[in-house]
Amino acid sequence: MIKFVLMVNRQGQTRLSRYFQPVELSRRAALEADVVRCCLSRKKDQCSFVEYKDYKLVYRQYAALYIVVGVTDSENELSVYELVHNFVEVLDKYFSRIMFNLDRVHIILDEMIQNGHVVETNRSRVLAPLTALDKMVD
Repeated sequence: MIKFVLMVNRQGQTRLSRYFQPVELSRRAALEADVVRCCLSRKKDQCSFVEYKDYKLVYRQYAALYIVVGVTDSENELSVYELVHNFVEVLDKYFSRIMFNLDRVHIILDEMIQNGHVVETNRSRVLAPLTALDKMVD
């Protein structure tokens, strides 16, 4: 099960966070700081899967952004690694390398993951609600 998804920059600043199980706000900042420090301190030639407390962390770097996913021990790391890549491809398809609106990123993430489980990976289906929303706005 996916516990959380973080998107952070190279300086360790959180740009997006989504939790799929309740975590107190006071604990989130400490958790995010520890997770980010753990992933950003690793070298490029090291594995992208890290054991961290009661989580497994799966992370990928894309340019200046890191996407970090915290999962349970029973989750398949490679499938989560591919999910991260698919998420980035969907973002790239929708935003076309333009600075994006975080509300729309949350919609995309919610279409792909619900209650900590992957529910959709097909890019067209993931983007369908945003496409409909864009048509209403135009």
